[in-house]
Amino acid sequence: MEEQSGSPGANTDNSSQRNGDEKPRRSSWTKGRRRKKPLKDSNAPKAPLTGYVRFMNERREQLRAERPDVPFPEITRMLGNEWSKLPADEKQRYLDEADKDKERYMRELEQYQKTEAYKHFSRKVQEKQKGKRHRGDAGRQAPGESLHEKDLETKDRSVFDIPIFTEEFLNHSKAREAEMRQLRKTNMEYEERNAALQKHVESMRSAVERLEGDVLQERTRNSLLLQHLETLRSALTHSFSTVPLPGSGETPTLESIDSYMKKLHSLILSSPQDHQHLISTVRDVVNRLDR
Repeated sequence: MEEQSGSPGANTDNSSQRNGDEKPRRSSWTKGRRRKKPLKDSNAPKAPLTGYVRFMNERREQLRAERPDVPFPEITRMLGNEWSKLPADEKQRYLDEADKDKERYMRELEQYQKTEAYKHFSRKVQEKQKGKRHRGDAGRQAPGESLHEKDLETKDRSVFDIPIFTEEFLNHSKAREAEMRQLRKTNMEYEERNAALQKHVESMRSAVERLEGDVLQERTRNSLLLQHLETLRSALTHSFSTVPLPGSGETPTLESIDSYMKKLHSLILSSPQDHQHLISTVRDVVNRLDR
């Protein structure tokens, strides 16, 4: 009885051994524990900044001056929205500066790696890594904690060691990138529709130009026909001025030539036998017109 009641820890250990398939929990950062800073090479060339970071650095102080009551995370979110809505030509200026800075960094880094200072720093990093591996082999750290610290130090050794690159910031950046991809897709669809509409507009414009050309031709033709009609009226008025209508004695004028010709035609058709002399006169006048 004494053994059973006096060793609860032993029972717990035995239970843990029996459940050997249980996975060890990933340890979190201990409260109050200081995070070890990675070695920094003060002689190394200054790391390049991305176009987005350049925009953030340029606008952050100005926005904080305009909105002093806004907390830092909210300012970062506002600047992220500004960057996503920035026109392509303005955004390209920051990207071009980032490319130039990256080329500068690669040149300086290549030259620096040939110096004794770089070799000395590399030896210090290797010695520190060997010490960490030795402590890991001695079992001073749990496997999950060792892996966690290794990942943190790998991130710390990145050339882009910038405070704003937190997990929250990266998640926000990924969300903005997803929105940008969707906007690009929507913009591409609108551009395709616009191209189709532009092609239709060009087709309609060509059709309108053809119709305008046809209308101009018809107007020219009508003008020529009107001129010919006026000439014919004048010739008929002059030729039939000596041929009065039987019964009324009416002779034609430029204003009445149309009605005169209708009356003359009606008289001849109504009783051609009674107007043989008139018919002969009309034939002579028409023959003179043809000449």
